[in-house]
Amino acid sequence: MSSRRRSVFIGISVSLAVFALARQNEIKHVPITRTSASSGHEMYATYCAACHGKEGRGNGPAAEALKVQPSNLTALAKKNGGKYPASHVSSAITGDLEMPAHGSREMPVWGNLFLQLSQGHTSEVQMRVSNLNRYIESLQEK
Repeated sequence: MSSRRRSVFIGISVSLAVFALARQNEIKHVPITRTSASSGHEMYATYCAACHGKEGRGNGPAAEALKVQPSNLTALAKKNGGKYPASHVSSAITGDLEMPAHGSREMPVWGNLFLQLSQGHTSEVQMRVSNLNRYIESLQEK
């Protein structure tokens, strides 16, 4: 394994990908898993559901262990006058948005992790963020 790959692997292994043992309120950091950049659903299930829940309601198995409860992603449009806040969600995913739940960095800064996964190809990062954002939009309450 090259030193660059080893560094990326170590960085990812020590990354902020959060999974918790909810009953013990202990956070366990695990390596990031590679997913298809074209599948928002697969990325959501792999990267988001542990905290936000399979249906996006903020009730994933790791939610109890977090200091700030994850957002109910199904109510984003409702809380924004019926319009889905796509740019706001993109900023939250990439880590460009300062939010209490993200300020402690309990939520991984996926932009950085996606950049590592894509080996520096920003177009793939943009595709990942866009497709994940589109999937979260599909979870909105009607």
